[in-house]
Amino acid sequence: MARTKNTNRTKGRSGNPAKAARPQRGKQRATARDWIGGARLRTLTLGVVPVVLGTGVAFVDSGEPGDFGSYLGHDHRLAVALLALGVALFLQIGVNYSNDYSDGVRGTDEFRVGPARLTGAGLAKPRTVLTVALTFFGLAALAGLVIVALTGLWWLLVVGAAAIVAAWFYTGGKKPYGYNALGEVFVFVFFGLVAVLGTQYVQIREVTTSGWAAAVAAGFFACAVLMVNNIRDIDEDRLAGKRTLAVVVGRPVARVLYGLFLMLPYVVLLWFVLLYFRTGFAYFSLLLALPALVIGVSTRKPRELVTALQLSSFASLAFGVVLGLTLVLLP
Repeated sequence: MARTKNTNRTKGRSGNPAKAARPQRGKQRATARDWIGGARLRTLTLGVVPVVLGTGVAFVDSGEPGDFGSYLGHDHRLAVALLALGVALFLQIGVNYSNDYSDGVRGTDEFRVGPARLTGAGLAKPRTVLTVALTFFGLAALAGLVIVALTGLWWLLVVGAAAIVAAWFYTGGKKPYGYNALGEVFVFVFFGLVAVLGTQYVQIREVTTSGWAAAVAAGFFACAVLMVNNIRDIDEDRLAGKRTLAVVVGRPVARVLYGLFLMLPYVVLLWFVLLYFRTGFAYFSLLLALPALVIGVSTRKPRELVTALQLSSFASLAFGVVLGLTLVLLP
């Protein structure tokens, strides 16, 4: 008999820890491995890639003579780049723990077939998971404050606050936009446009055409990773009342969108190849992206879709690192 959606489980839940179900008695408490798993390390490329690309385009468009080492030695650029990386990674980890908490207290994870979540599986108290999420958001805010102090760009406080608020309301609050098919918009804007262009701007006080191209490429990779994750969970999310973009458009269209998101960065790469031919080495990341594409558009098996997610994430990392290196090592 087909399972029906329990609308009382998801309606009106605000994510308040006082309303969360307590961990079930007799279940094993979360280990260090469980907490590391809750950080979802395979998604952290979404934080690394935009900072690498933002730094690369900042260097080539700075117009300053000298090598990359000399460039980083001016105006606290090395410190600012590392702090930008910290902001991106802390935000990504915070989002992952926040999702674990919010999905768990809503009951969304009851239908999961993938790895158990800390809150949904009762491995940790909801308030503890929430505290960890807020701690990482706080670390992101602290790193952002140091960037502001070093650069004097105080208006960045507004951007940083918007990023943290958007990260929380992805699955938190009474009306999370991640439950209403807007997750891909969030990752494109904040892990593409804001992260890349912000990294470039704090280094050279300018946003360039190459910066926009790199930002769009990073944003599409982030959308691909999220989409293939949601394709894996499409049946369970539909049962739980979680209306991701994959749920709204259905599996066939979601597969097409995943393929477009994954391949569009390689179209954008043509811009860089026309300017700097050796950046074409980034096309070697297709050795990871193409198998991910084949798996993602052809299978319904959750385990194989996890492989597609991992390959997509690694393709994004390879693309970003190789493109970034070829930009900073240009003669």
